[in-house]
Amino acid sequence: QVQLVESGGGSVQAGGSLRLSCKASGRSTSIGTMGWYRQAPGKQRELVATITSGRLTNYVDSVKGRFTISRDNARNTVYLQMNSLKPEDTAVYYCAVGSPSTVLAGKGYWGQGTQVTVSS
Repeated sequence: QVQLVESGGGSVQAGGSLRLSCKASGRSTSIGTMGWYRQAPGKQRELVATITSGRLTNYVDSVKGRFTISRDNARNTVYLQMNSLKPEDTAVYYCAVGSPSTVLAGKGYWGQGTQVTVSS
């Protein structure tokens, strides 16, 4: 079992920055790929970024060049640095961890979510 605790959400004006953190605890052998999803009201859940245990990263096109995912394996923590935020980035952001296939499939272990609101 893995528990995830997210932090760092909040409200910011367009063009601003936020840094999300997600700390995992519990069964560390289940912490392989780490990722961030988001879901805006009335929209489908979207995979934003992933990082493998070998630190290979992948991003959805809409955040490339603005968001950076990173991880600290010693702390079992994944981060999402979000710069040049846009109103369309407004969503609840969720951390997810597991094997590469489970994270990409939207499964694995999930955090409780943290709200990010970007005003114009």
